[in-house]
Amino acid sequence: MILVSACLAGIPCRWDGESKGIPAIIALVREGEAIPVCPEQLGGLSTPREPSELCDGRVWSRTGSDVTGQFAKGAEITLEIARRFGCQEAILKARSPSCGKGLVYDGTFSGRLVRGNGITVQRLLDAGIAVRTEEDISLSIH
Repeated sequence: MILVSACLAGIPCRWDGESKGIPAIIALVREGEAIPVCPEQLGGLSTPREPSELCDGRVWSRTGSDVTGQFAKGAEITLEIARRFGCQEAILKARSPSCGKGLVYDGTFSGRLVRGNGITVQRLLDAGIAVRTEEDISLSIH
């Protein structure tokens, strides 16, 4: 079983109320091979919501609200879902303050990327779950 970002599964849960559906990931969910999650929603944030970015270990909304607590709560719930379903792998949304792996936006809302992992990605990695982003996968993910 694979954990996947709900937005990649075609669910309109991104900060802007949109999705970024990828046919191969949608197929995994339909075939019962993947479980979609949105850590931000699981942490109590609404959709749509203000965009947020990571800066110095905290997550800030564009207007300056500290939403680190909601992101941390969503990460914990996501990890619990992964454990309950035996997920050893996740495919999550690149550059997100929750789901980005390797590169995330820097907190200036200027589009600048810095090295780092989103809150959920780091929690999953710490728990031994392998994480990739949609940019790392090929069309042959079956």
